Amino acid sequence: MSLGSVAITMYEMYVFSLAKMMMVSDDCLVECKIDDSDEEQVNTPPPPPEFASKASTPAPKDPTPPANSPSPAATRPVNRDPHGINQHLKVEVRDVLAEPATPHSIDGVWTYSLVGFETTRIWTYRCLSLLFAVPLAFLCGLFLAVLACLRVWFLVPCIQLSNTFLPCLRSLVICAVNVFISPFCMSLALCCTQISISLSNKDLDRKRDKDTV
Repeated sequence: MSLGSVAITMYEMYVFSLAKMMMVSDDCLVECKIDDSDEEQVNTPPPPPEFASKASTPAPKDPTPPANSPSPAATRPVNRDPHGINQHLKVEVRDVLAEPATPHSIDGVWTYSLVGFETTRIWTYRCLSLLFAVPLAFLCGLFLAVLACLRVWFLVPCIQLSNTFLPCLRSLVICAVNVFISPFCMSLALCCTQISISLSNKDLDRKRDKDTV
């Protein structure tokens, strides 16, 4: 037997064994009914153990409840004084009006007085702000814009330039002082050191006479 016939025989045996492994017996086949209607499907028996998957089937998840529609958030009043620069203007009725216990007015008079105070304060402020708020805000913005412009384009450049040129001017001034003023002052000091004052007894007696008179 030649080597080629042996190889062909081994190849045929390999193909036959592979086909035998791929064949499935009739006992392993399961009949499944296909129903396209909307009725409930028939529960099919589980597959044989040799064809069952080794991985465990995941447990069915609970149905997630529908998300509730977000309720509209309550609008909060805007804080118009976040830095508290006008805390001293928070004036209430009890900060101004107070009635002692002994001279006591009628309850209605006290109640209407408080209502009148609050109403007058609030509506007067609203009317004045309606008249003057916009013009004064415009003037404040204009003033701050002018101040910022002067600071950015005039004050700060002048300071920076002076910081740049002042060291040069300082060196010139120091040279002038060392050359002209310092020798003059030293000469004048040496001249003054040569002056001496002496007092005689006559001068002391005259001074005593003046003190006694």
